[in-house]
Amino acid sequence: MKLIDLHCDTLLGLVHGENINLKSNHLCVDLEKMKHADSMAQFFACFINMRRIQGEDRWNRGYEYARNMISRAKEEFSKYPDEIALARNYEELLHNENNGKMSAFLTVEEGGIIDGKMENLEALYREGIRLITLTWNEENCLAFPNSNDAAIMNSGLKPFGIEVVERMNDLGMMVDVSHLSDGGFWDVMTYSKKPVVASHSNARALCGHRRNLTDEMIHALAENGGVAGINFYPCFLNEQAKATVDDLVHHIERMYRLGGEDFVAMGTDFDGFDDGELDIKHLGQMEMLYDALKKRRFNEAQLEKFWFRNAMRVIKETL
Repeated sequence: MKLIDLHCDTLLGLVHGENINLKSNHLCVDLEKMKHADSMAQFFACFINMRRIQGEDRWNRGYEYARNMISRAKEEFSKYPDEIALARNYEELLHNENNGKMSAFLTVEEGGIIDGKMENLEALYREGIRLITLTWNEENCLAFPNSNDAAIMNSGLKPFGIEVVERMNDLGMMVDVSHLSDGGFWDVMTYSKKPVVASHSNARALCGHRRNLTDEMIHALAENGGVAGINFYPCFLNEQAKATVDDLVHHIERMYRLGGEDFVAMGTDFDGFDDGELDIKHLGQMEMLYDALKKRRFNEAQLEKFWFRNAMRVIKETL
């Protein structure tokens, strides 16, 4: 079964690790594990933790850090040209697939690094970035993050954030609402003319973490034609942070019931968390989830949608 995973943080491990490469490593994602999972495409996030970048001109320094991550990613892809290639749209995804290569899509997780400059967004697009997670966990020039503070959680997109969403639509970039405030989510639903993704978010009704989607959000995303990538982070699966494959299944079942079979996708968040426990340790073990869903009477056609066809449709409609 082909797989498209909408979110991993593996690039961070490659940038900070010593003597580590994409071919085979101790992380949750590498080319060998991707092959075992029959990956069609992996979305690699350039995650910029702005809590670690403080002081004057911090957002510009975050932007430069992202540019360095993009360069490192392309360097890694170039080492294995027969196995993986950058993809920037649906046509390149198909081209890579037809040539026996896996595709790598590049994303930015922390839209604040645009730093209030539309030219930075357009430069990221030219570098190959095709999805932007508008916020991480702090306020930025675009919007407000998820928060336990109701005033922040209910705050929406800033005027520049609205402009960026509209420009992303025009350029051909996915707008990602994972990590965004509730108010920001609803503003994106208002202003985006194209399908929207929650690249790595689960169901809030099953796990009350503010990062997850409410039932109303699931309905709205599905009606928008968007998808949500199921997040494997135990803290977003249950309150005990000790999760099983069954927890993943429960979230998928709820999102399927509310959003339909065209809504569910994969967004593992592998290499983006190091706390909690989960049965599935890395991308090469995705068959554990597949087998569990088969036992819950999901048919082959539905699982194909969850594994890659739903994400593939959104790629075609947005990029």
